[in-house]
Amino acid sequence: MVKRQAYQPILITDASRSQDDQLNSRQRRYVLMMGIRVLCIIVGAILVGANAPMLWLWLPLCGLGMVLIPWLAVLLANDRPPKEQHRLANRFHPSQRDDTPPMSLTAEARPHKVIDVEP
Repeated sequence: MVKRQAYQPILITDASRSQDDQLNSRQRRYVLMMGIRVLCIIVGAILVGANAPMLWLWLPLCGLGMVLIPWLAVLLANDRPPKEQHRLANRFHPSQRDDTPPMSLTAEARPHKVIDVEP
């Protein structure tokens, strides 16, 4: 007897985020990071103008923020989540998904037509 394959539903939670949603979140992250950069520039200017104590420590930190944050912002804004087939985890642990469509029958399980031929 041939076993039928179990019905495997396609879950909506397995779907990836839409491209518009991904783009919006990357844009928000970019604007936030560039806002932090502007804040570093303003804080650095205020510290120099006010001749703040420990200026030797604060100015390099602000300068590092002004240089590294735009670079990271561009990298993260252009970064997309990897496609399912390119994820490293799937290369080592391939999923046991069945390629047959849901509720499909194998060739042996399909009903056969019986043709009666009279002599």
